[in-house]
Amino acid sequence: MFERIYIEAAIREHPRTLALLERYPKAERVNCERYGEIFNPNRQNFRIQKQNPALILAEKRGTRVLPTPPDYGLGADRHYYFSHMLNCLYDCRYCFLQGMYQSANYILFVNFEDFRSDIRTTAESQPDEQHFFFSGYDCDSLAMDSVTGFADAFLPLFEDLPNAWLELRTKSVNVKPLLNRPPLPNVVVAFSLNPEPIAKSVEHRAPPLPARINALKKLSEAGWKVGLRFDPLIHFENCIEVYRDFIDHVFDSIPIEAVHSITLGSFRSPKSVFKKMESLYPEEPLFMGNLDLKNGMVAYKKSIESDLFESTRKRILTHADEDKFFPCQ
Repeated sequence: MFERIYIEAAIREHPRTLALLERYPKAERVNCERYGEIFNPNRQNFRIQKQNPALILAEKRGTRVLPTPPDYGLGADRHYYFSHMLNCLYDCRYCFLQGMYQSANYILFVNFEDFRSDIRTTAESQPDEQHFFFSGYDCDSLAMDSVTGFADAFLPLFEDLPNAWLELRTKSVNVKPLLNRPPLPNVVVAFSLNPEPIAKSVEHRAPPLPARINALKKLSEAGWKVGLRFDPLIHFENCIEVYRDFIDHVFDSIPIEAVHSITLGSFRSPKSVFKKMESLYPEEPLFMGNLDLKNGMVAYKKSIESDLFESTRKRILTHADEDKFFPCQ
């Protein structure tokens, strides 16, 4: 899978590093002092690198568990995110990662034990409050689980933390690590979903919509709590009608009792990130029209955004109660 693996000096002898190197014996090995030497330089071509990314094994130093932005939450007392990886296996044109980083290479922070320790300390510091931890902010939580072993490494921690919740945000249908174990009541497997025309046109390399819905069905039947993430809403011809039918199809496929939470968000991007995305894919129709700049953010024109958001919101609420719905507009 990887032709080249970069290895940061501090973790050359880490057990997870050694196991990964043993798994990919034919990969070229390149030592470095710090991952930033490889990941951060300017003038890298993200689009070319995306065709064949390298793997960078590194140590996550400093703060590993961070508070989410104020409007990013699911009703707990406190919300946090952590990133065991940077960058994603998939190539969704609307994804902010391609406009945020100079490199398309994957970084895997192998010091999982430090993440687990920080999560435990955070949750136990306020034992009477509910803490929600989001794991899919800078990567897909499950897409590379067969490489990282993330699920098996972190789920036992939450089994032992009754006041902590974990969200696994994903488009991956690699749910065997979850189906092979009893469901945990404080873990939510949240799937990013868009109608099939969007999935086919801009969610490159991601599993098709029917496969994601099938994975959701398997998880719900096995007793896992699932999350539905309708984000970002994408405008296109007849989109209101398409989203209406799409929402009905999703809720017809998944028992509402299994749904922990539903989020809804419009396409938006910081100006600097959008400009880089646009320069990488100047031919991409997604970036060509109906967009405005306001307060440093690029988003659809207000009338377009409001019509699509409001019609989709109303459709969701024909299937689910408001206490499960967390809109972000």
